[in-house]
Amino acid sequence: MNVLDSINEATARPIDQLGRPLHDLRISVMDRCNFRCPYCMPESTYGEHFTFLRNDERLDFDEIERLCRLAATQGVSKLRLTGGEPLLRPHLDELVARLRRLDGITDLALTTNGLLLARHADALRDAGLDRVTVSLDTLDPALFHRMSGGRGALDDVLAGIDAARAAGFPHGVKLNTVVQRGVNDHTVIDLVERFRGTGTVVRFIEYMDVGNRNDWHRESVVPSAELVQRIHARWPLHALPAKYAGEVATRYRFDDGAGEIGMISSISQPFCGGCTRARLSSEGMLYTCLFATQGTDLRALLRNGAGDEMLVRRLREVWLKRHDRYSEERAEHHGKAPRKIEMHYIGG
Repeated sequence: MNVLDSINEATARPIDQLGRPLHDLRISVMDRCNFRCPYCMPESTYGEHFTFLRNDERLDFDEIERLCRLAATQGVSKLRLTGGEPLLRPHLDELVARLRRLDGITDLALTTNGLLLARHADALRDAGLDRVTVSLDTLDPALFHRMSGGRGALDDVLAGIDAARAAGFPHGVKLNTVVQRGVNDHTVIDLVERFRGTGTVVRFIEYMDVGNRNDWHRESVVPSAELVQRIHARWPLHALPAKYAGEVATRYRFDDGAGEIGMISSISQPFCGGCTRARLSSEGMLYTCLFATQGTDLRALLRNGAGDEMLVRRLREVWLKRHDRYSEERAEHHGKAPRKIEMHYIGG
């Protein structure tokens, strides 16, 4: 019997303090990004003098693969590669191929801003990536330029989406759109119209107070219910049942059969109770919530010679003690929320 067999037999799947199992692991492979979106990495903070991680400070592919292999023994079956911008990480398709071969992993996804996707889509598909999610907040070129911090061209992102669709990822292509009142909410209908009937699902995300630097105010949030009403007035919709327990997006199908859209309502309808996600930062910190204030250093264990059993024990300890429900508690903070980890370290 090998070490992993011993681990599997000796331990049950960990359940946190609120009864939630560990099911998903999101891995930030790069803390840098080629955009400067104001709600994530504003140029005022992340300018040319900002110090990002050195290459040797980020987990290497061997370390990421090892942690994912061990996480799979504890019930993780879904992996998502994030950033920063993950396609800035050289040879990312090689990591995808390695993760694809892990026992127990049934869903392998990537979230990207799409700027470099056209040149990488085929290689990622060939390596075994199941799905791609592209962040796209508007189809207005001037507004897109402003919302990306002046760093991106809309046409390049649209070309990336087209390339991903042509590559034929098994579970398709989705778009994530963060909606801010008075910024891009007036372009929502344009996005729906562009991708309705194409098989590409647009998911609208309520503007969240991620990190500490995006100057978030509740007044900037457009509740999902309001967006559903707007879209329904143009193209009638009906709600769909969840595909699985803990599904983040509420799904709606067009009555005329032209596909579906999704709503992610972290502000107006928090879904902490079904959250089964852990997050691994670029430098190997494990976080149990998108809004976490502190993490657990797994890189130090890896580089100090910890065995598989010790790593699994630490992973289990962290999850078993977990009681995060920040989005449900947000109203209790009264504008005095604790300092949180920045989003570019742990993705969305």
